[in-house]
Amino acid sequence: MHLQKTFIIAAIAIISCTSSVEDFTADANCTGITPTYNAQVSVIINNSCAFSGCHNNATKKEGISLEGYTNAKSQFLDNSKNLASIHHASGVEKMPYKGTKLDDATINLLDCWVKNGCPE
Repeated sequence: MHLQKTFIIAAIAIISCTSSVEDFTADANCTGITPTYNAQVSVIINNSCAFSGCHNNATKKEGISLEGYTNAKSQFLDNSKNLASIHHASGVEKMPYKGTKLDDATINLLDCWVKNGCPE
């Protein structure tokens, strides 16, 4: 019985502490915005995230590489923590690390990219 109770409490804690990608993309205003990785997103990620010392293939801070389309897509589509970080949500490390929060239009563009399935 004690083990069951512990499991239930742990499950509730995990569920309450996680956010889904939809939580961040639901409010995105994507009217007329269809960003692709090659056209818009790669520039943002390369300048703000995937460079030496951060989230490139060589460094992989926190085990995360955002270098290249495949890495960026899997990290943003499958890991809502990355969107939470650029939104400066509570409970996550704010990104860019030790940098200024990305402007609202850039964050909205990234949200729309994810909302649309991260097209290349």
